[in-house]
Order: sequence, then structure tokens, then C-alpha cells
Amino acid sequence: MIFENRISLGELSQLVQCIRQEIGRIIVGQEEMINLLLVALLADGHVLIEGVPGVAKTLTAKLLAQLVAVKFARIQFTPDLMPSDVLGTVIFNQKTADFEFKKGAIFTNLVLIDEINRAPAKTQSALFEVMEERQISIDGTTYPMVPPFMVLATQNPIEQEGTYPLPEAQLDRFLFKIEVHYPTLSQETQILEKAQQRQGDITRVDLQPVLTAEKLLQFRQKVQEIHVENPLLHYIAQIVHHTRQHPALFLGASPRASLAILRASKAWAAMQGRDFVSPDDIKFVCLPVLAHRVALTPEKEMEGISTRTVLQQVIQKVEVPR
Repeated sequence: MIFENRISLGELSQLVQCIRQEIGRIIVGQEEMINLLLVALLADGHVLIEGVPGVAKTLTAKLLAQLVAVKFARIQFTPDLMPSDVLGTVIFNQKTADFEFKKGAIFTNLVLIDEINRAPAKTQSALFEVMEERQISIDGTTYPMVPPFMVLATQNPIEQEGTYPLPEAQLDRFLFKIEVHYPTLSQETQILEKAQQRQGDITRVDLQPVLTAEKLLQFRQKVQEIHVENPLLHYIAQIVHHTRQHPALFLGASPRASLAILRASKAWAAMQGRDFVSPDDIKFVCLPVLAHRVALTPEKEMEGISTRTVLQQVIQKVEVPR
């Protein structure tokens, strides 16, 4: 089932519902993660998915890739992974007696980076340019990525041995950080029931694409046309500005965060079939946009206060436009 021709918000809502249903047939109890992945897809943003092993982080990303008819690659990050393994390298071609560039695994449309925090700083920094500018530069030559380009990365927040914390500059390049938690008892029962019904490996699923690359780019353009009133722009700016002044935070959000909230709220409004952004749209995307871009003071960390709790205080403090 491939959607074609005219673009409308009604068609976009229909497509979103279709993708939700397709992934929902396999994944149980992760509606928020699915919604935020779709927002990021429409807002042209990258996503970091954090959760303990076995909560369907990688599986959800792979299912999303199957539903979009684009090139897909998966890179397993390890401590010995080199930047050239990701970006590519210049090699000497004996047949032509000349040097040529051999592209790395990053040259695709949708790339899944598994356990991104297992690679050292040298490899992490190799992603800075490609995530922000959608290009890489090697030996003075720039190689642009073919749109659409999206990075889906996963990491385990518990295991620390053999891992390297992502630098703030890289975290800031992710539109969202999605925290995936354990399923509830009833949800886990549903997972077992689905596995029993399939009588096989639930992770080996083949879904038919419902969205082409060309259509996705058209939808992204439609999202950019969503209207945002000036008071709401000021509302976004106030929220981000308050993160820089809150006494519990020693690192506030950057202007990139303001732009991320704007893009994400437009995409979420479009997914609801609306051509305008509401304050509720902004509130929905604020936490996943900001949670990985701010840092608590050491005192608040020792007190056990979470970043999300502080951000909720910030959002509540800012007056909602009427």
C-alpha cells in the first residue's frame, strides 16, 4: 500500500494511523515511543532511544525502517570501531592508479546505530558533522547525504563497563531522547500471547512499506507550513530561557533546542490533522526535546532529583499563552 499524488493533512493523519497499527501489531505498550519516532521522522530529526536490554528499542526502529521504502543500514557500535568504519575511507585503486573514496555504512537514508555509547570519543565525534549538516568531509572533499537522512541510536543506561558517555555536543544533535521503560504486567502478558500466536521468533517480521522517500519529503514540506502564532514562539523561547536560569541546572538548553521544539510541535500538530500549533503540542514535545540537553547541578544529583522533574517545574512556571 503506497500513498501517492496529492498531499493533505488528512492523508498524513491516515498514514500515521496506518504505521501505528502496523507497528502495534508487533510492539505492545510503547505508544509514546512510536509517536515520537513518527514526529522525528516528519520533523527531519535524529532520535536517541534509551532503555534496558529487551524492551524492543532495536525492533521498533527496524519495523519503522521497513515501513518506509528507503535504504536502511544497521551499525553495531563497539569499543574498537573506527571513524573510517562508519564514514568511509580513501583507498588506492590499482586498476585506475588513483585514489578513490569508499563510502561507509553511514551512507544510507535511515541508519540504526545500536549501543551508540560503546564506541570511543574518536568515533562519536565522527558523527557530529553528518548529524547536523547531513554531509561528511574527508581529505578536503565534501560528500552530501541523500535525503531523507535519519539516525536512530540506542543505548543501555544501566551497564557502564565498556561504554563511553556521549558528549553534550553530540546529544544536542538528537531531536529527541526517548526513555523506554519496562512493560506493565498486563502488557507483558500481551507480549507473551502474541509470541504464542506467532509460534515463532517475534523479532523476525517483514512489513510492507507504506511510505516512499519522495512522499516523506513532501510530508516534511507540509509540516514546515504548519502555522505557529507569535505568542507561541515567545512561549517556546521562554521555556528554553528558563532552563538557563533555573538554580537546579548548571547547563541550560541551547537555541538548537528552541528550533527543535518548534519543528517537533509542528509535526505533532500535523499528525493530529491540524494546520496550526497549540500550547499542548509544545508541552507534548518539550520533555523529550529538553531532557538530554540540560544537566543538573552536582548537589541536585546527590539529592536524587531527576532532570524531568526540574523540566516539569520549568514548564509549569511559564505562563501559557491565551
